[in-house]
Amino acid sequence: MFWPMLAIALGFLGTAVLGVLAVKVFVEAQRLGRQVAATTDRINRAAEDLERAATGLAAAGETLR
Repeated sequence: MFWPMLAIALGFLGTAVLGVLAVKVFVEAQRLGRQVAATTDRINRAAEDLERAATGLAAAGETLR
């Protein structure tokens, strides 16, 4: 009777550990998604600034040498 109870207990503990790890992975994936979104916004802002600067140079007739 001891071995079946031990097997059930270890099975339950294994499932609990997998559940905790799944929650950790989910939280980290959300954090990574937020970082990717923030970085994308920063890149878009930088691209817009670069485009604005290039448009100003083109309108003034200047080139980079």
